[in-house]
Amino acid sequence: MEQNNPKADSQNNEANDEATVDTTVEAGTPEIMPNLEEMLQASERLAQEHYDAWMYAKAESENIRRRAAEDVSKAQKFAVERFSNEVLAVKDSLEAGLAVETATVESFKSGMELTLKQLSSVFEKFNIAEINPVGEKLDPHKHQAISMIASELPVNTVVSVMQKGYTLNDRVLRPALVLVSQGQ
Repeated sequence: MEQNNPKADSQNNEANDEATVDTTVEAGTPEIMPNLEEMLQASERLAQEHYDAWMYAKAESENIRRRAAEDVSKAQKFAVERFSNEVLAVKDSLEAGLAVETATVESFKSGMELTLKQLSSVFEKFNIAEINPVGEKLDPHKHQAISMIASELPVNTVVSVMQKGYTLNDRVLRPALVLVSQGQ
């Protein structure tokens, strides 16, 4: 029975390595074994470069996320700034009308009409439209029926508007409050 002798195996391996080196040297093309320490240092440098690039990318993505959150916050905060500036002019007109000491009914009415035109102009600039559905079929998305009344009009037709509704860019801000026909 053969016993394993680690010392003998080690000596045999060394002899085989020397023989390999000797044969390559004799053939004229020496084989250079890379130094393990140098390979480890090169691998560590490469790993550090990859880690640094990853950290840079992570920091950059965090900066982008933070800037985007700030932009959204600013957009929400100042979204109505243009509208607010336009409405201030309407408020100024109303205050000027109230400040007149010797106002007649006619001058007061004409001032209110001008102020209403100014407000309508602001609404038009910002795509705010009236919902005034007299004679139209009831649309529950745009109208809110308050009551039904007897009328010659077909069933569920708007007879009168109690309060106008408004849309902003075709989205209902406030539905119109309406009376609808229940038929004859």
